Amino acid sequence: MPAAKTKNGFEPKICERCGLPFEWRKKWARDWANVKYCSQKCRG
Repeated sequence: MPAAKTKNGFEPKICERCGLPFEWRKKWARDWANVKYCSQKCRG
């Protein structure tokens, strides 16, 4: 698995559930500060 990279100036985060790094996505642009999980599966 390639390492997570900084995208659009946002540092990658570590998922609180699975512990894997994930990158910024456009759909999270408005709420990146509050994103804690990499996917719906981890959040659920």
